[in-house]
Amino acid sequence: MIICLDVGNTNIKFAVYDGDLLKLSFRIATNVKKTSDEYGGQLLSIFTNNALNREEIKGGIISSVVPQLDYTLERMCQTYLNIKPLSLAPGFKTGLNMKVDNAREVGADRVVNNVSAVKKYGFPLIVIDFGTATTFNVINEKSEFIGGVIAPGIKGSLDSLVNGTAKLPRVEIERPSAVIGKNTVTNMQSGIFFGFAGLVEFIVKKIKREMKCENIKVVATGGFSEIIADEISCIDKVDKLLTLDGLKYLYDLNNVEAE
Repeated sequence: MIICLDVGNTNIKFAVYDGDLLKLSFRIATNVKKTSDEYGGQLLSIFTNNALNREEIKGGIISSVVPQLDYTLERMCQTYLNIKPLSLAPGFKTGLNMKVDNAREVGADRVVNNVSAVKKYGFPLIVIDFGTATTFNVINEKSEFIGGVIAPGIKGSLDSLVNGTAKLPRVEIERPSAVIGKNTVTNMQSGIFFGFAGLVEFIVKKIKREMKCENIKVVATGGFSEIIADEISCIDKVDKLLTLDGLKYLYDLNNVEAE
């Protein structure tokens, strides 16, 4: 079995694969102040609750956009799983053709999502990740990553709205029954939900026009992908495991290369 870690600004997503079978997936809040022992204790507790034997983990891979945690999580894997995980870094074999100004600027999560989406769905593609930021990644008809869009994340936008005003409450992010809200809560939910649905629809429309390709497939992943996809028609597929499946694929690809 192998373990995959997708380290984001808000959460760390874990997945354990036995061959191609996903045995377990879970997430832990990202906290740069936690030690490797604290993360290790949480990991082993979850393993125990799911009847997983840590000694069966024979390898691992980490994708991170939080450099402060790189050493912490690598040490956790070495101490608690007795493995030295692969880490996505410049020079890591991905098979993705990067046709952007500076490939080193592209976040590891975007790279993994693109590789995974191309493998699973072909190309051309628009890959949308509803994470801490909302990212749009564009893969052309030659299977080249040619760039994209980075917009604010849904939760971060709500946090900014609440923190920047004295009287607005924190609300659940969900679809209200109507666009016109009758109270403060539904007013805010309408602005966040329909605002982001409109943002996604408009950006996808503009990308398709710029690409001169109306049939380009749109794949979405991330925490809010399902509720947004239910509202708009431009998202063809929601794949919540896109990143973790991509990490499993990259582990296999680079492990074979190393042997």
